[in-house]
Amino acid sequence: MARKLTIAFLTHEPFYPPSGGGSAEAVFLVQEMARRGHAVHVFGPKIPDPEMVAKKFGVKLHPFEKWEMGRYAKLRNFKYVAYPFFLERLVAAAARQIKFDLIFSQHAISAVAAGKLKRKLGVPVVMNFPDLLTGFMETWPSYIAPPPLVHALMRYEISLPVRYSVDGVCAISDEFADRLAARGYPREKICPIYYGYDAAAFPLREKIPAPENPPVVVMHGSFDAHHLGQIAFDAVKTVVAKKPEIIFRFVGRRTAGLEKFLQRAQAIPNFKYEADGFTPYAEVSKKLASATVGIVPYEESAGTHCAFVAKIVEYVATGLPTVCTPLKSVSGYFKNDPLVKFAEFDGENFGKRILEWLETPVSIWQPHAEKSSARVKAELDWQPLCQKAVNFAESVCAGS
Repeated sequence: MARKLTIAFLTHEPFYPPSGGGSAEAVFLVQEMARRGHAVHVFGPKIPDPEMVAKKFGVKLHPFEKWEMGRYAKLRNFKYVAYPFFLERLVAAAARQIKFDLIFSQHAISAVAAGKLKRKLGVPVVMNFPDLLTGFMETWPSYIAPPPLVHALMRYEISLPVRYSVDGVCAISDEFADRLAARGYPREKICPIYYGYDAAAFPLREKIPAPENPPVVVMHGSFDAHHLGQIAFDAVKTVVAKKPEIIFRFVGRRTAGLEKFLQRAQAIPNFKYEADGFTPYAEVSKKLASATVGIVPYEESAGTHCAFVAKIVEYVATGLPTVCTPLKSVSGYFKNDPLVKFAEFDGENFGKRILEWLETPVSIWQPHAEKSSARVKAELDWQPLCQKAVNFAESVCAGS
């Protein structure tokens, strides 16, 4: 049995409730650490009702209070740049009274602080990368994110484990693990854990929509710039031209990216959509269950190729036929799944894949839905993934 550890868990996102994206993973990782009897200290932005959260998860919270943090905060990117400096100081101050056995960082932003703390405190560090954060910037307009700057930031992010000689790395995908190894970090110190989902919140749907109802194409998520670009626009145009009765359903906060996309899509004749705004995580599956096809029309970038996208996992878990661009991270895992079609990085081709699903008789794919759903439940539910990650972190400490 592993010895009980005192763990400093570092994050740049509010710990609870999860705000989407990689933030959901932090909750399940901390739960698994606490379940094993480890003393977990969460260092991150202040959150509502901290006493309740600390009691619920059995952790000690150390809130960052200098400014608001979160994926929807104003001047987010500037705050992200400054945050590691103050996070490092927050942890170092706590370390004067608490002897930490392990520093576990969540995302690249807190990894910067973790790396510096390794030098300062001499404590083993495990960096967990739920994505290649700066890689998503490749899809941003060049006047906001000049390519030379973006590539420099990506090189810096991928260099963090080598730069600080950390003791272990958890990677979201084999693709990201390969990139870290290519940068010089030892492959044997990398544990690809993928990105999971809460199987209890995304059960296999009991019935499919009635054929007489208009088809619904659904997408859920945080709707950032790389989610709804030219591929999504051209796909909508292609589908609506053939199926004018179709409805596109967007499940999630109406971000600037989503608003811009919807405004642009108004120019497409017969374009119809639903976008009701924020939907609690536990309610998302209901929006998926009543849909016909789920989509992941991500633009191509280093970030999207490295991301093990939760959307596709949750669609398949629900038993929803899915279309996704050929992201390296997920195309290998789902390449033989009968519920998933991979399109090219081209909107018209993506639209054709959607139309193929709409024209495929239910009797062709429905018999495979239960098996596909069971597979992701067994392999990608948060419980087995977080067990793997914490096993790895414990082994790092034992080796140190």
